[in-house]
Amino acid sequence: MTNRLVAVTVASFFILAGLPAQAQGLRPSAGSAGAAPVIRTQPDVAQQADFIVAVVNSDPVTNSEVQREVQRMLAQMAQQRAPQPDRKELTRQVLESLINQKVQLHLARETGVRVEEAAVDQALQNIARQNQIDVPELERRIAAEGLVLSQFRTQLREQLILTRLREREVEPKVKITDLEVDQYLQEQQSSNDPAATEINLAQILVAVPDAASVEQVAALQAKAQGAQARAAAGEDFALLVRELSEASDRANGGQLGLRTANRYPPLFLDATQALAAGGISAVVRSGAGFHVLKVIEKKRSGMPAMTVTQSRARHILLRVSPQLSERAAREKLADFRKRILAGQADFAALARDNSQDGSAPQGGDLGWANPGMFVPEFEDVMNRLAPGQISEPLVSRFGVHLIQLTERRNTALSPREQRELVRSMLREKKLDEAYATWAQDLRGRAYVELRDPPQ
Repeated sequence: MTNRLVAVTVASFFILAGLPAQAQGLRPSAGSAGAAPVIRTQPDVAQQADFIVAVVNSDPVTNSEVQREVQRMLAQMAQQRAPQPDRKELTRQVLESLINQKVQLHLARETGVRVEEAAVDQALQNIARQNQIDVPELERRIAAEGLVLSQFRTQLREQLILTRLREREVEPKVKITDLEVDQYLQEQQSSNDPAATEINLAQILVAVPDAASVEQVAALQAKAQGAQARAAAGEDFALLVRELSEASDRANGGQLGLRTANRYPPLFLDATQALAAGGISAVVRSGAGFHVLKVIEKKRSGMPAMTVTQSRARHILLRVSPQLSERAAREKLADFRKRILAGQADFAALARDNSQDGSAPQGGDLGWANPGMFVPEFEDVMNRLAPGQISEPLVSRFGVHLIQLTERRNTALSPREQRELVRSMLREKKLDEAYATWAQDLRGRAYVELRDPPQ
């Protein structure tokens, strides 16, 4: 499910969390949304006389609503160092977004879309947990935004209503057939344009000085061939880069970055043309020296990646309850971490004895996981770990975790998985188009009166 919330209120700082997760207390359901970003304060909107700038059916849109959202967007752009737009045009766009939201809320009221108090409570709890704070701290920050809690809850309820409305009105009408998937794959695969292929290569460079003797060149070539043999035998390529490479990209594991094929030297393309992701080239000679290349990723532009980086982790989960506060859970897991690092305890044994998760009998082992399989607050921390590292205790919507990353690998997706990725990509595109058409049609049938500011 795609969260198409109109970004017009303070609540739009948050991407609302989903409903109960599947086994292991980590995998989000198909209806879950992503993690909320860290809560940030907005600049105060200058106090000024308020007036109505539009009437939508019977609902007013006020100048203060428009200016508050304009200020929020400008502050966000400044924080991201994005170019500042023309304020008049931005104000027009914000007004149009507010009108669309009012139109959709009017339809929701007419058709009986409701959101229970319990759902708003759950959304507040999810926002707090995803920002690593508790609900009282969230309420304090809401107050710092210049809102009372009831206003914030109203805005949050409206966002939930809009989501439910769009789930009902738009999403069931969007279907992707097997024929559409086949046609898309055929179109992508039939293209011979080098600019349509994107490749990420990593390299080990054994540099050859300009004045090197024949003997020196032979020794350096032998060094490169040794590196190639070790890489082909399965040694960690990033470690070999740090040990042997003399290129400036050593700190990045030798990766040259995902770019179109026509932006790579022809000799690199020739050496890797027949290789799939994970493949190691033969030694390549250039004017700079000898190169050993690894294909990190290879895909057609417009196609999802056909290889993924999988992670294998284990964790200990302590659920917050009246008997165990969040603070006590953090302290207990911090003690576990200290003992493991000191060699006084074993992670798997502690998980079996203490973890309140279905993975406990396996020592907390979660198996190999593709990106997106875990809730974002868990996955973000896991992705920052190197193999063998143990995280600090972290809070998710399910409790408090201690994570250890055990392995990481690149793996090719099966043909079935590739087709499902393409289907999902096409569905998202069609959903965006269907939503835009639906919203435009709804807007066209609504009564909208634009008003000039008072003189």
